[in-house]
This record gives sequence, structure tokens and C-alpha cells, in this order.
Amino acid sequence: LLLARFAALQVLDYQTYQTRSEQNRIQIQSISPLRGLISDTKGELLAGNITVYNLAIITERVDSLNSILDKLTRLVGINQTDIESFRRAIKEKRRPYDPVPLRFRLSEKEIAILATNRYQLKGVEITTDLVRFYPYGPLFAHSVGSVRRINESDLVNLDQTKYSATKYIGKIGIEKVYEASLHGSMGIQRVETDAHGRVRQVLDREPSKYGSNLELYLDVSLQASAVRALKQKRGAIVAIDTETGGILAMVSKPSYDPNAFVTGISSKDFEEISRSLETPLFNRATNGQYAPGSTFKPIVGLAGIASKLVTWEETVLDRGEFKLPNQDRLYRDWSWTPDNAGGQGVVDLRRAIYRSSNVYFYSMANRIEIDILGKFAREFGLGKNLAFDIPEANAGLMPHPTWKEKTKKLPWFPGDTVNIGIGQGDILVTPLQMALVASIFANRGLIVRPKMVKSQNSSQVESDRKAVEGIDLDDWERMIAAMEDVVHLGNQGYRQNGTAWAYIGQDIQYRMAGKSGTAQVVEIKQGEEYSEEELKESEKNHAWFIAFAPIEKPRIAVAVLVENGGGGSSVAGPVARRVVDSYLTVN
Repeated sequence: LLLARFAALQVLDYQTYQTRSEQNRIQIQSISPLRGLISDTKGELLAGNITVYNLAIITERVDSLNSILDKLTRLVGINQTDIESFRRAIKEKRRPYDPVPLRFRLSEKEIAILATNRYQLKGVEITTDLVRFYPYGPLFAHSVGSVRRINESDLVNLDQTKYSATKYIGKIGIEKVYEASLHGSMGIQRVETDAHGRVRQVLDREPSKYGSNLELYLDVSLQASAVRALKQKRGAIVAIDTETGGILAMVSKPSYDPNAFVTGISSKDFEEISRSLETPLFNRATNGQYAPGSTFKPIVGLAGIASKLVTWEETVLDRGEFKLPNQDRLYRDWSWTPDNAGGQGVVDLRRAIYRSSNVYFYSMANRIEIDILGKFAREFGLGKNLAFDIPEANAGLMPHPTWKEKTKKLPWFPGDTVNIGIGQGDILVTPLQMALVASIFANRGLIVRPKMVKSQNSSQVESDRKAVEGIDLDDWERMIAAMEDVVHLGNQGYRQNGTAWAYIGQDIQYRMAGKSGTAQVVEIKQGEEYSEEELKESEKNHAWFIAFAPIEKPRIAVAVLVENGGGGSSVAGPVARRVVDSYLTVN
């Protein structure tokens, strides 16, 4: 019987068992590709790859796992989060004798300690790994984004054939949007293994292909200048190249260090940063939604001109207050106080812009149907996301009667339109959207969609352009002249100067057009005066300023938001001026 069975195995079933034996001996392994690099417009590295040393354990070689973990804790300080992650990794599907990571980014001192004690650390190995590194840390956390370790939820949607050897994936920002390009193509190798699954030799190898390198429009020096200009204030700055739509700077402050998230952050540290009242993880530049305040007035003005409901010459007497017909409620000018309710006097559209007359725009908004105003505002990108490669940017809100009835179960009132006319009420915008608005004015109605990536593997990314319809070039020029007066019109006397002249216009070496905005956060009751001293920090007005320069041939458009900063001209205006100064001086 033994001889017969032997003959069957060796002769009759020889081919079957030879094939199975060969399959057991030869394995195909995946090779992770090298992630593409990200650089700024001048070639400065914003995201690269570095070699790090990790502490790992080959569990098949360990007699007592708990004993080894205790020894390592004493030697190099393994914390509970590391151990929990390690135990989860053990349960995941993997090849026999593969090292399971326990601690990432060992220091030289820790490596030396482990090497000295190697004799008592059977099964413990120091492995090398290529991980993402962000040289500028918090400076570009919200614009470039970051990669994170692939988790179980990621695996549900990932193509396993492409990511079988990859440990990290882009989770936010450019790293996420261009993940397919940055990741590269996986390689493979055929290896010979022993009966325990250990690799004995590599038989052949097909190398992986590097991911694409990306060059962004972001400028390191301008980004740094923008951060310095904000000082310790919370807020956001977006600067756009008016010709290409390229985003030159995107600041959200406060920020965080993305390097801490690459290989995994401890639960304690994550809880601390995520619960911070300063919300450093939140991208104010693309996802912060705020009332635009008076920065919305140039759009309202052109909407009135396009609708032929107003002319440039028509005037309104601004006495500091406005009332709708048959209503008692008063809508006041920004300069109103119980002791001084004089308003701005006689104003036409140009003066209404550079003096930011609320009463003028209350009156105008009352004559424009909200659907007409909303349609015109959406031409400027409000209420939608026009960014070319920032899909997660919020669209803001351009409210209308159907929206209000659906969300608030209330009809649309004339007072709603009046509030919208000065950029208050339910209207919401992002700093990115307002930078685009500034760029559209700079380009005399030409919309160049904002984008982050300048080139991919040295191939230029084309700009997407279209024009705002219904506005003559002369009307664009007249509105720009009014916005120029905001900055440059001075020495005219009390309540005659441009609103920003005293703060940024007296020593400026170039011609800038701008518009300030002060967005109310809390409602002030009728008859009461706004008093910053009596309000909590979180209840103070947001400060806005949008600008572009030089006026003759604009090169940069900027939007600045300072959360709870106060006056737009006095607080956000100087920030915008510093950003534009920095760019025009260097470029």
C-alpha cells in the first residue's frame, strides 16, 4: 500500500504537486512607489520623502510578546497608544515573518539604546521606511495638506491592487486632490521563500514608478509674509495671481504641524488639538463661511447698474438711517451713534463705495429683486465653488426665497434684501471666494478660476476663463476708480476721505483698489450702540479687506479676514497692504 501510494504521488500526481510546490516556494510581492514631490512656484520643496527608522517586532520569533513590550517600554518609552496600534496591526492580514511596526521615527539615541540591548531583544528589529515630510511644518498645513496612515475605512474604497504595498494616502489638501498622480505605480518582485514563509532570495523585479511631481503657484516667501502680517490674530488670507488664477498664498491661522499626523498622532495629542477653541485643524481660507459685510457692496452696485435701476449720477441723502415704507424698523449706517446720526450726506454710487454708505445700499437693495441680485452675485462665484482643484472648498450661501422657506419655514421679507444689500443677513462667503471677487474686479470682469497646481511633471496646467456678462468696460473702470478712492482719496476733511486712506493709503508707492468690510457677528437691538468693550471676543465684528494692485495692470488680488478683529479698514486693511507690498517688492 505504501509503495502504491508513493507511485501515485511521484508518477500519477507528479505534475499537480510540482505546481503546488512551486507556488508555495515562489511568491509575488508588491513594491511601494516613491510619492511625487510638491514644490512652490520657485522650486522650494513643500512636501518630500525622508528615510526614518522604526521599531518593529517579528512576532513569530518572540517567545513572550508581553515580556518584550515591557522591556521596550523601559528602554525607549513605548506608550499605550503605540501598543494599541501594534496589537491592531498584528490582527491584520500580512505575510509570515513580516515585521510589525511598534514605534515610528526613532531618534539616534533610541537606536543606540536598542543596539546595545539587542542581545535581550529577540525578534525586535529596526526597520527603515520612506515617509512624507513637510519642511515648513504649519506654514502650508491647510494648503498643501498632508498624508496619513491608511486605515480600515480607507481600505473599503481603495484599489487593493494599487495600494497593496502602500502605507500612506493623501487625506487633505493637494495631497488628497492629486492622490492618483502623486501616488505613482506599484512595482512587483518574485521571491523564493522557505517553508516558514521567510524570503531567501529575489528572483526578478519590476520596479515601481515614481509619482508625478507637482509645482504649485504658492510662494514660500509670500506665504510667510502673510502669516507675519496676521501676527497673533485668527483669520485667513488668500492671494491670487490675477492673470493665471494661481493661488499665491493661502493662510489659515492658527495652524498645526502636519508632520505629527503622518505616522500617527497619539490620542491625547489629537484630543488636545481637536478640542482647542482656536480650531487649528479648521481651514478658514476655504471652509470658513462669514458674512462679507461691505466688501459685497461693489457687486450690489454693479448689479444695480446692470439692471438699469440706478445710474452713477443718481444721489441719495444719507442721514445715517433708512426705513422701509410703512415700517418702523430703522436700518442704520455703520457710522451711526446716538450722539451723531448725521450719516454720509449726499452720496452717489462712487461716494457710496469709498465712504461705504449703508443707507445708499439699503435704498438700492430695496429696488432690486433678490433673484436678480442673487443671480448677479453667483456670476462672481458666490454661492458655489469655482476653484479648479479645491473640491472641498465650501460654496458659501447666496440666500433666496425658496431657500428661506425650505430651511427656516418663513417667507422672504423686504428687510432680508435690505440686509443682503450691505453684505449682512444670511449671505455667507469664504475668503477664497472673496479673493476671486477681487480678481474679477482686477480683470475688469474676466473670471479666471482659482487653482493650486501650476504644472505636473513640468506640464503646464491650463487656466479656465470666462467673463461676467452684462457690464460695460466703462462701468468696470468707474467701479474700480471708486475702489481706488477707498485707499487713495484723502485730505478731504471729516467724513470725506476714503475709509482706508488713513490706515494704508498715505505712504503707498503704487495704486491699489480695495474695499473694506466689517461683518456683524451678533445682532444689536434697535436704539442700542455697538460697543466692542462690552462684547465677548467671539461676539466682536469680523474684519474684511479685499484689494488688487497695481490698478493699471493688476498682478495680485487679495482677500483678508480677521476673525473678531473689528474694523475692516483699520485691522484687515494693513494686513492686505503688507501682503501686496511683499509681493510687488519681490516680484
